[in-house]
Amino acid sequence: MKKNKKNDIRVRFAPSPTGYFHIGSARVALFNFLFAKKNKGTFVLRIEDTDKERSKKEYEKDIMRSLEWLGISWDEGATPKGERGEFGPYRQSERGEIYKKYLRKLLEERKAYYCFCSKEELDKMREKQKKKKEPPRYEGNCFLLSESEKEKMKKERKDFTIRLHIPDNKKIEFNDRIRGKVEFNTKDIGGDFVIAKKDLSPLYNFACVVDDHEMNATHVIRGEDHVSNTPKQILIQEALGFSIPEFAHLPLILGTDKSKLSKRHGTVSLYGYKEKGYLPEALVNFIALLGWNPGNDEELFVMEEIINKFSLEDCQKSGAIFDMGKLNYINGYYIRKRDVSDITKMCIPHLVEADLIRVEFTEEQYPPAYGGKEPKESYYAHHREKKMSFNEVKDIVSLYQERMRTLAEIGELANYFFVKEPVYEKELLIWKNTPAEDITTYLDKSIKTLSDIKEWSREEIEKRMVETANKAQNRGVVLWPMRVALSGKKASAGPFDIAYVLGKEETLRRLKNAKIKLQQ
Repeated sequence: MKKNKKNDIRVRFAPSPTGYFHIGSARVALFNFLFAKKNKGTFVLRIEDTDKERSKKEYEKDIMRSLEWLGISWDEGATPKGERGEFGPYRQSERGEIYKKYLRKLLEERKAYYCFCSKEELDKMREKQKKKKEPPRYEGNCFLLSESEKEKMKKERKDFTIRLHIPDNKKIEFNDRIRGKVEFNTKDIGGDFVIAKKDLSPLYNFACVVDDHEMNATHVIRGEDHVSNTPKQILIQEALGFSIPEFAHLPLILGTDKSKLSKRHGTVSLYGYKEKGYLPEALVNFIALLGWNPGNDEELFVMEEIINKFSLEDCQKSGAIFDMGKLNYINGYYIRKRDVSDITKMCIPHLVEADLIRVEFTEEQYPPAYGGKEPKESYYAHHREKKMSFNEVKDIVSLYQERMRTLAEIGELANYFFVKEPVYEKELLIWKNTPAEDITTYLDKSIKTLSDIKEWSREEIEKRMVETANKAQNRGVVLWPMRVALSGKKASAGPFDIAYVLGKEETLRRLKNAKIKLQQ
């Protein structure tokens, strides 16, 4: 094992690539990252891929692209192109000989032993304990076997395991940086537990302990569901003579109904939030508040602010509530803070997804549409049979930047700009109980007013239309049907903004069509 620099804090995030990266894993990664950065330490990414059947490269790639999207960079560990750092390999599948070395050490020192008990024998043992109302535990039958008996059993039995021999009735204590003092007793662990299979391939707890030791992990920050693993890992560390890192166990993430977070509470894949129009800075801000707060009512922080304020002691013990309403609020805040050009670039894929525009990207130009340089191609609003420039799309997005909670909402909010004709019932044109004939008259007046405008600007549209509206009994009978005629919606951007973006010709066409619709 390579030596660690004195007082150098080293933490690790060790996901299993057996499924898509999710919010729970992102929270563990973020808190490790924050702790490392706050203490000028090292953040390591280790891939625990010993489950050969379920581990997949696509999941490993998803882990890395999600971390990169969130801005959680790692100092050492596995990367898409290999690895960086001097404590590798950083994939467990490549560390087999290291595990075997420590397993042989335990076997030679009789701190671990081969267990040849079959599943049927173990079931009988548990049934007998159950009848006696004793907690289930392995009774150590194979620990006392002689060397000749072991060799004989190895030849006879196809399947066997390696168990760690643990002392009876020993108290295990550790100070959790979040939960305080935690105590266990070996009598509650279930007896000598399995640490490896017959071919010396390790199980989770053993591999985790060896890796943490070899990679000089000083702190282990992980989810509350690992609390029960901690005493077993401490016993392995003691058996091998390893130093014991500090532990911190984060609270569970719960849905608003206080049940454990699951698919029914929202998007499972972290990257799925990007596809649904969430910004990385919003996700980081939101995830940081899942179990941590700075001790006051502040809720909006960029990464640097979170790093400066973060401490494990400010993490809560009780479950953290995953509230989609709060996530949408935070995301809306960051959408409003971004430059409208940036937001437009990020909205373009969502407009394409909503089948409102088509864009012909070259291979080099496609990625910039998600946040790089402005694409030079025009956008084809195929429903209107109209080409639109980037600035025209930006004008549309700017009307909704203050209203959007997610970027994906742009399609539903602004669809009427990209269609030939907005769809709505003619009754929607009626302002309160105004007779249809009067609404038709006011539409005529709007058409006349707007037709007379020579300099088509937002200011001129508002000035002329307000003058027309003020001459009516109330402004609603003029401005309401104008809004509906242009957007087809009860709620939309303001009618003056819509008219300006649509242009004079399209605005007049829609107003005339509304008049025809009302007369039918």
